[in-house]
Amino acid sequence: MKTVFISYNQALTERVEAILDHHAIRGFTRWVDVQGRGTHKGEPHMGTHTWPAMNSAILTVIEDRQVDPLLASLSKLNNQSEMQGLRAFVWNVEGGI
Repeated sequence: MKTVFISYNQALTERVEAILDHHAIRGFTRWVDVQGRGTHKGEPHMGTHTWPAMNSAILTVIEDRQVDPLLASLSKLNNQSEMQGLRAFVWNVEGGI
């Protein structure tokens, strides 16, 4: 099992959810109004007068076989709307109930 953490501009919420649905990924936890700044491009998302955009973040635990197709879809979305900002990170999961 793997954990995938996805941070993205809130404007992409419906498209990110559509990707999860497309890959039959039902379970996730979402945080809204997440602030941040990318490491390469794009503007900060701070919810302020100067930087009004905000992010959301999703954490999902999925089967290993689902990771590459999910990342490919997220990468495609990011390439289509690069200035909006989307990042995804993967790590191993141990245990659980």
